[in-house]
Amino acid sequence: MKNCALILVHVATAGVLLGVACSDPVQRKLQGKWVSKDGNTKLQISEKHLTMDNDAVIPEQYFMRGDTIFTSYQGKRPYTKFVVQKLEANDLTLVSDDSSVTEYSR
Repeated sequence: MKNCALILVHVATAGVLLGVACSDPVQRKLQGKWVSKDGNTKLQISEKHLTMDNDAVIPEQYFMRGDTIFTSYQGKRPYTKFVVQKLEANDLTLVSDDSSVTEYSR
């Protein structure tokens, strides 16, 4: 009986640790509407799409690896990378492929 209880405790602990390790809190923090500090760019991030509204609104699918956002126009061009340099509740700083830094706020 002691062995069953001990095994159950270990399995439950491993399940909790696995659940925490596999969740992606960065992506959840990114979701929402952002406006650049200069007011020229609007950024909207949902669970599956990213939209940058400079002149045209084109929703792009994206995926994340670590702190990098990868987007593409559905295979028409190679991936565009944005590195999340800073992410807080109301502040976001992205570094694009050409090393330009853009700061956003909610």
